[in-house]
Amino acid sequence: MWAAAALAEALERTGAAFAAAPDGREGAAALVAAPAAAVTAALREAWPALQRNLTRRQALRAGVGPTVRPTGPELRGGLVQAGYALDAAPAAAVGASADQVSLASLLHGIPTEVTGAFHRRLLGPVAAHDRANAVSLLDTLGTFLAHDGSWARTAEALHIHVNTVHYRIRRIEELTGRSLARLEDRLDLRAALLCSPAG
Repeated sequence: MWAAAALAEALERTGAAFAAAPDGREGAAALVAAPAAAVTAALREAWPALQRNLTRRQALRAGVGPTVRPTGPELRGGLVQAGYALDAAPAAAVGASADQVSLASLLHGIPTEVTGAFHRRLLGPVAAHDRANAVSLLDTLGTFLAHDGSWARTAEALHIHVNTVHYRIRRIEELTGRSLARLEDRLDLRAALLCSPAG
């Protein structure tokens, strides 16, 4: 109940109509007739005062969904996205779904058991190679993707010859069964790197 009261107190600052209620999971949810940016700003402004009124066992985190039309499916989608933003927000912070405009932020809301399994399925053989060898194919893959598949820029960034980049990429393709010439495979491998338990 305290979460709904704290949320209502913060949302008063928007000056917009809203409805806030407990969410059944020791938290609260609200629908607000204001843009997501205004809601996020109001929550961030109210945060310090709300934090001071909490006990040691209570903690504030908030997720703000996108601005949507007031229809059933869109409102539900907005609440689901707010939940993802909440899951992605660190303790004592406000996360906004407007921040979810990248693959990394989207993946952050997926349970770690799911992302970890995805990482292991796609990159497990590459990680096993790296554990047994001095050369990190995972680093090579990350650098290659970060440089938009440019052989020359990857070689420059890794301080190696471009032929070495070609060799390493071929080895990654052999180990994963994926082709870095295909966009779909590049996306899958990029997602798998982002799903790494290490970060």
